[in-house]
Amino acid sequence: MALWLSGCVTRPPLPAPRAIPLPQSTAPSPEEIRQRNVAFFLERAEAAQREGFLTQPAGASAYDYYLRVKQLDPDNRRAASGIQTIVIEFVERARDALRRRAFGEVNSYLSRAEELAPGNALVAEVRAQLVRERSRAKLDLPQGETVALPAAQLAAKSDDAVALLRGAAERIRRDGLRVIIVARTDAEGRWIYQQLREAVPGYRIRGDIKLGNPPRLLLITSTGGGTP
Repeated sequence: MALWLSGCVTRPPLPAPRAIPLPQSTAPSPEEIRQRNVAFFLERAEAAQREGFLTQPAGASAYDYYLRVKQLDPDNRRAASGIQTIVIEFVERARDALRRRAFGEVNSYLSRAEELAPGNALVAEVRAQLVRERSRAKLDLPQGETVALPAAQLAAKSDDAVALLRGAAERIRRDGLRVIIVARTDAEGRWIYQQLREAVPGYRIRGDIKLGNPPRLLLITSTGGGTP
């Protein structure tokens, strides 16, 4: 009987199975992906820039990487600063080439800078210098300090143009300089010389007139020469 009773004892029910929580997804958000890409391309851009790969090779240059950053983050300051640094580097190379009178190199560097930053003031400044130096080389002009003559004021024979020429004449007399007058026409050159001469009565202005553009004066340490 005892054996039979022990066999009839009911056991407590087993607990219901509990769901095991799955780990939450750790995939980065779209914003995190964007920020990681920005950081990656900035690192690649700055490394390429240090190695001198400014705009070449295509697709793997500092400029190309900065562009990718700008696509992801249009207001990124590091990318904007990096591109500006590349532009300045090309302008400095152009200036060095201009000092060597390697005009082809100057134009090449300036063109590359203009592609990166259209309308850049530094590029425009050096390009104006290039125009003057090419004109000087074509005329076989000597080296000297350039005094620009505003074309519109010169054409109008304005008071400002007269005042500028008289100031130059005073300096020519004070420092004993020669002057090369670069004018667009012979009549314009003669008028310029007349203003210089009238500004310093009794003093012999020595120099020459050459046709060219833009109009300007070249002030040169005097070594003798003719009178226009």
